[in-house]
Amino acid sequence: MLFSDARNHPVMTTDTASTIGKLSALIVDPTIGQVLALRLRKTTGPGDTLHWEDLTAFGPDAVTIPTAAAVTSARDRAAELDDKAAELIGKRVLTDTGNDLGAVADIDFDPASGTIISLVTPGGPVYGDRLRGCGSYAVIVTDT
Repeated sequence: MLFSDARNHPVMTTDTASTIGKLSALIVDPTIGQVLALRLRKTTGPGDTLHWEDLTAFGPDAVTIPTAAAVTSARDRAAELDDKAAELIGKRVLTDTGNDLGAVADIDFDPASGTIISLVTPGGPVYGDRLRGCGSYAVIVTDT
């Protein structure tokens, strides 16, 4: 699923069918090529982070969670990555040998597992298994 297709998905509880917020960003751990959490906006509670393991499902039209209590503050590895890795869209993609592959236009990820399939760039896809790191300016990938 492309992140551009998932952005603004409502996040709904399965216990009360309430809308808790809307998906605004992915918190990605580039060292394992995995979505760790979702950042939400327009949340009804104090938190704005939904950790991947707390999802019930990531469907084509909505994200479901068991209860509103699943939306919290970022914790563990997601908290470490939160500021620099939450939004990959627009960041430069640089290889570990210094080649600029363009900016991230979109992120293709598996909605069942959160695995990053590829970063979509103007020059074509950069596969998720090439991810190595992410900072405030750029995403680092291995050269092919």
